[in-house]
Amino acid sequence: MHSSLNRAISDPDMSICASEENESPLNAVFDRRRGPAQGVTQPQLDAFRMEIRQLITTFITSQREELRQLSTKIQEIQDTNKSIETSLAHLTTKNEELKHKIDSLEDRSREDREYIVFLEDKLDDLQLLSRKTNFEIKGVPKKESETKQDLIEMVVSLSETVNFKINKTDIKDIYRIRGKKPEHKNTPIVVETSSVLLKTDFLKMAKTFNIRNKTKLCAKHLGMKSHADTPIFLSENLTPKASRLHYLARDLAKSKGYKFVWTSYGKIYVRKNEQSPIIMIKTEQQVHKLLLEKD
Repeated sequence: MHSSLNRAISDPDMSICASEENESPLNAVFDRRRGPAQGVTQPQLDAFRMEIRQLITTFITSQREELRQLSTKIQEIQDTNKSIETSLAHLTTKNEELKHKIDSLEDRSREDREYIVFLEDKLDDLQLLSRKTNFEIKGVPKKESETKQDLIEMVVSLSETVNFKINKTDIKDIYRIRGKKPEHKNTPIVVETSSVLLKTDFLKMAKTFNIRNKTKLCAKHLGMKSHADTPIFLSENLTPKASRLHYLARDLAKSKGYKFVWTSYGKIYVRKNEQSPIIMIKTEQQVHKLLLEKD
């Protein structure tokens, strides 16, 4: 009995072990030396390999198509960028051309404005020359059926008042300016004298009369009985440009405290006070500049 037990323990049955080794799960799946594992046939393996190849082929084909589409889109983007660059270059060229034209037009406009100012000055000089012997009487009430003879008699009567006799022969022409509207009746009377000296001296004597007398010049000094106390004013017959400058100069005097504003030979002058310099007003811009000056 003991011999049987010892033999069972010390002498394993190799045939049994070999049989169990052959039936292990690892060898049941696949034996590299003997080929496919039991239960997997060669056709199935081929089919599996074919399926893998098809999947890889499909993936590669898909990737190539995506790359092709991406390449096409990139090419389209590049073409679009080239088109944009071409358009920008064209627009830049056009912009430069337009800028050159605008600069040219601005230069031409500036030259035209300078020439217009030159012509306006020449016209003003001609108008001033034609008015150099004229003066105006403003605020005179208009008579019914007023004639030139009535106007001449007014001036002769006024000359006697200011002690500077003017004869009928000293008056080359006389007329009342026509009003822009029918209700504008008491418009200025323009008197054209025979000389600049006569006009200048007559205006000086009229100014002296107003300084020396409490009763200033009025309609009764023209020989008028109706509206006798209506004030009248004498001044040079200014050009439209000079009249505008005279208006602005008076406004300047009120705003900035200028003590003197006057006209002489059709020119406009202002003066702050007796100690300050005399300023001849030539342009509206000059008046605006004086308005902006700090006191």
